[in-house]
Amino acid sequence: MIKRLIGLTGGIATGKSTVANYLHSAYNLPILDADVYARDAVSIGSSTLAQIAARYGKEILLSDGNLNRQKLGEIVFNQSEERNWLESVIHPYVRNCFDQSINESSANTLVLVIPLLFEVGLENLVSEIWVVYCSPAQQQQRLIQRNHLNSEQATARINSQLPIAEKVAKADIVLDNSSTLESLLQQVDVAITKNIHKYRNNI
Repeated sequence: MIKRLIGLTGGIATGKSTVANYLHSAYNLPILDADVYARDAVSIGSSTLAQIAARYGKEILLSDGNLNRQKLGEIVFNQSEERNWLESVIHPYVRNCFDQSINESSANTLVLVIPLLFEVGLENLVSEIWVVYCSPAQQQQRLIQRNHLNSEQATARINSQLPIAEKVAKADIVLDNSSTLESLLQQVDVAITKNIHKYRNNI
């Protein structure tokens, strides 16, 4: 049977995790998260972490040997060429993790949370694309509050991604998270029944 592979994406701080958590708790769907794989890719002792340290120096590491994510973020969110280099190093590992997890899973429906789905060209990995959207002003405010950033830092992170309007234009399903949580989850309930004729036995 063909698996239903939901590619869940959107802009930073638009509500992807909220949707993923709901799909897991309400529908018992397995969640495969690109951010989790990316963190694994730079774990202590990994070849990827060694490449990052070789490029930016030992000061990119914390005293315990872990990656200094804040310092790396300051580099890659302000220099597109460095961000592209980092993605080129981490992307193959993340893609391999997705491929392996999909192949090993016995579930018929999987949710793949991929913040940079369009940016790194993973559209062909999924059978449908859901984009979580909110207004740019809401996105920036949520990011500032969540990550304790100033306005300039938040803007740099938002601008490092494809504009949310372009992601919305490429989506099969658009989830509007500019209103209440209840409204968002109701949209998820509707979205999960889409194409039910094709995936009737999958949920």
